[in-house]
Amino acid sequence: MHEYRTTINENGRLSIPAAYRRALDIKPGEEVILRLEENELHISTIRQSLKRARKLVKQYVRADESLADHLINDRRKEALHE
Repeated sequence: MHEYRTTINENGRLSIPAAYRRALDIKPGEEVILRLEENELHISTIRQSLKRARKLVKQYVRADESLADHLINDRRKEALHE
C-alpha cells in the first residue's frame, strides 16, 4: 500500500485515508486501539487486536482444552479455600 501524507488538526484529530480504512475494515464511529511502539503510532481495530490475542493464546493451549473450564475450576478451588 502507498504512503499518505496527512495533517493533524488543531483538535489533535487525524484523518485516515479511505483506502486505509477499507483495508483495515474500519467503519465510521468504530473504536480503534492506538499503540505507541518505538516512537511509531500503530492503529488497529478491536477485532484485529482480539484476533492477534487469540492467535497468541492458541500457541499455548491445546485444541481440546477449554480456557473457560480451567477458569471455572480455578474459581471453584479458590472458593473452597475462603
